Parts: sequence; structure tokens; C-alpha cells
Amino acid sequence: MNTRNSRDIVRYAAATRINHWIVAISFVLLALSGLALFHPALFWLTNLFGGGPWTRILHPFIGCVMVAAFLLLAAEMWQDNFLQPRDWVWLQRIKDVVNNREENLPEVGRYNAGQKLLFFTMVGCLIVLFLSGIVIWRIYFSAFFSIRVIRLASLLHAFCAFVLICAIITHIYAAIWVKGSIRAMTRGWVSPGWAWKHHRAWFREVTKGSPQK
Repeated sequence: MNTRNSRDIVRYAAATRINHWIVAISFVLLALSGLALFHPALFWLTNLFGGGPWTRILHPFIGCVMVAAFLLLAAEMWQDNFLQPRDWVWLQRIKDVVNNREENLPEVGRYNAGQKLLFFTMVGCLIVLFLSGIVIWRIYFSAFFSIRVIRLASLLHAFCAFVLICAIITHIYAAIWVKGSIRAMTRGWVSPGWAWKHHRAWFREVTKGSPQK
């Protein structure tokens, strides 16, 4: 079991980690309940939520929890996710990224270009999911919209949900692929070596120096 030492670097504060896991748990619940409502072949998933009626009731409320939690997370991470010139170079050298040839890549800040694109994909999808969800939230809001608008909102909701599920699967895969990433979001700290290898510009920023031996 890895233990923290005095040279380790704090990557995420406790409040940020808690917020992240609220978003993550909400997403899993939304994905399962959404898929259950999307197609009859997956309706059996409603058993996880107490049946069809409860699934339909809980889904939008869980969605509101996720959006609220993600708004707090996005506000904290917003400035760190702006694309910079070095990020475009990183994207152009995606083959080196896939093959772990990090010596051929520009120095990475707190987040790499892939993480930044994923962040803005999540922002865009959640905005559309929230707005379209309001339109199709039958008991409260659907009476204010025409059937044509409700149908369009339903299609947009399903499409953005699909994109978001794919994005989150990619996020999970990347976190597993880059050893040490999950620990950063469970324990909050990373080793100097990890920071130097994967986020060198961020390492320089937080330590104001060169790698620790």
C-alpha cells in the first residue's frame, strides 16, 4: 500500500474529490436509469430503482444533483482547461501520446489537451442534457412546450447522453491507463515523479523548480 511522504504533491483537495465522486456516482445512476427508460430491452434496469415509475421520478432529480455538483467542479477547473498553443502541438502528436513517447511531447500543464477537450465535451453535453431534460420533464414542464419541441428535445437528450457515456468511458480508461491518476482523485496526492512525467509544466508551477531526485 502506497503511503504519502513529505515530497508528494497535492493535486486535488478533499472538497474537490468529494464533489468529483458525487458527479461520478450521479452519472452512473443517470446512465443506468436513462438506459432503462430509453429502450424496452433495458427496462429490467428499472429494478435497481424500485420499478418503472420510481425510475422515471428519480432520473431527473438525480440529473439536477449531477448538474449542480458539476457546476461547482467546472467553476474550479475552468481556467486550467483553456487550450494553449502547446495543447495543439500535443494533439498533432497524438501517435506519440498513444505510444507513451512523452519525450516527444510539449510540457503539459495541469491538464493535457485530451483532458481539456473531454472537459468541454462534458460541459456542452450537460448543458444540452439539462435544457432538454427540462423540456421533457413531463410532470412539471412539458405542458409549456409543443409536441414537436418535446420530440426534438428527446432526440437531443438521447444523443448527448450517448456522447457523454462514450466520453466518460474514455475518461475512465485513460485514468486506468495512466498509472497513478486514480490515486490522485482518491487520496488527493501524486508523487513528484508522476507530476514530472505527465504534467511537467504544472510540476514546475507548483514547485517552482526542477524534478526531485
